[in-house]
Amino acid sequence: MGLAKILVTGGLGFIGSNLVRELRGRGHDVWLCDLTHSHDPKSIRCDVSKYRQVERIFEQHDFEYVYHLAAEYGRWNGEDYYENLWLTNAVGTKNMIRMQEKRKFRMIFFSSAEIYGDYDGVMSEDVPEKIHIHLLNDYAMTKWVGEMMIKNSAMQYGTETVIVRPFNVYGPGEHYNPYRGFIPKFIYKALHDEPYTVYLGHKRTLEYIDDVCRAVANIVENFKPGEVYNLGGDELYEIKYISDLILKYLGKDDSKVTYKEAEPFTTKVKRPDSTKAKRDLNFKVNVKPEEGIPKTIEWFRRVYGK
Repeated sequence: MGLAKILVTGGLGFIGSNLVRELRGRGHDVWLCDLTHSHDPKSIRCDVSKYRQVERIFEQHDFEYVYHLAAEYGRWNGEDYYENLWLTNAVGTKNMIRMQEKRKFRMIFFSSAEIYGDYDGVMSEDVPEKIHIHLLNDYAMTKWVGEMMIKNSAMQYGTETVIVRPFNVYGPGEHYNPYRGFIPKFIYKALHDEPYTVYLGHKRTLEYIDDVCRAVANIVENFKPGEVYNLGGDELYEIKYISDLILKYLGKDDSKVTYKEAEPFTTKVKRPDSTKAKRDLNFKVNVKPEEGIPKTIEWFRRVYGK
């Protein structure tokens, strides 16, 4: 496949900004849109939940591919700011689909491992189609709604979309806020000698941002409409192990850490099956946490001046 004109929605976000860099590094003509203005000359300000703003982009540009990442992220963020969550994740995705039905671009939709809800077995992509899953939060619900709308549009209008479900992506570019995942939270708190909580008994796979972006960028070279891909590593890590790694690298003890038993309303162990992504997208975790965590800490030091 030759070089393509591509739009990345949410292109100023953590995964989006890294993906823009990866795609541009391959020579593609990459534009991005996000909620705010940017110094990037190919950045367009757009709130995806506002149809007119979305329409304006496509009146001015013809894109072959759209990576749709624009979303409100996170479980507790979705509880506290549920209006924003539903507008961006559900209405915003519907707006992109409507535009896709008109303009016929191919879309890559970022869903989430959260759609596996309380399922405690090996998470293969067809699990939600086979069994009833109890979704544990509004964030998961909006991502599943996005997937269902995409499937309906494909059936009714012949739109072509690939869905990806990332698991626990981390790395440079993920700023701290109280609603982010545990890695930026632990790093920020440890750097600033602030207390934080570690839940014991929880295990997660960890995927370094570069490894994920490489695999996702490969989709345009091997685009299979209707395909769904898990992007999760094979190795499971205790949350405490990651906290210990961070503290060790910073030369600090765990006197500011509170240990608690399992966190409520979240799956204890998330075990993905990423066979398809390995096969079609050449997905592999090259960067292990022992290497990725220090890289992430160094980025935090530069950004937060510690």
